[in-house]
Amino acid sequence: MDFEVTWSPEATEDLELIAEYIARDSEFYARAVVTEILSVSRNICEFPLIGRVVPEIGDENIRERFIYSYRLVYRIEPERILVVAVIHGKRLLENLSERFEDST
Repeated sequence: MDFEVTWSPEATEDLELIAEYIARDSEFYARAVVTEILSVSRNICEFPLIGRVVPEIGDENIRERFIYSYRLVYRIEPERILVVAVIHGKRLLENLSERFEDST
């Protein structure tokens, strides 16, 4: 069964900030990165368990996919997949823990 993929407002903002940051040097690469992140997010619905369990959290329902140097973090819910964050791979998730509790 395919899930619906939705984005939290915070994850949408993450993606916009990433695009702005990369665009300072290259509009082309900003578009390429955003396009690839969106493509991976669309494909999660087919195989949601393909992403690895986020090590900092250890919850089977919170997983991530890597796109270039970014982590697309999502939560598998009964009716949908919620993209919770898009962060740089070197950034720790400890400051984002409230996103996993409050996301609806």
